[in-house]
Amino acid sequence: MTNVRIHTWEEFKELAIKNRPKTIVYIIAHTIPPSDLTALKLLLPLQGVQYIFTDTAKGDKLRRTGIRIHTGINGNRFLEDNDIKNYLKTQLQRDDLQIFSYWTS
Repeated sequence: MTNVRIHTWEEFKELAIKNRPKTIVYIIAHTIPPSDLTALKLLLPLQGVQYIFTDTAKGDKLRRTGIRIHTGINGNRFLEDNDIKNYLKTQLQRDDLQIFSYWTS
């Protein structure tokens, strides 16, 4: 499978709307210390190719999508799974889209 990096949200959105995938996978990337949220990666798997879009934190939201970054009582910053899922379903106009979190260690 070939990986293709997508640089804009608009291009990723166009690909997702045009190809109507059954699923999209997301990864929330953290650094050490965990209070520094670094990125949200969206994976769009299509036949033979996987498109990857990365969005990074800027202030209290993500730079390109504008998804809100929450801050816990201990100061750790995080993204809510439901915020990501609702954003994708709304932007891609797909209630039937399956959205999965991919956890890495």
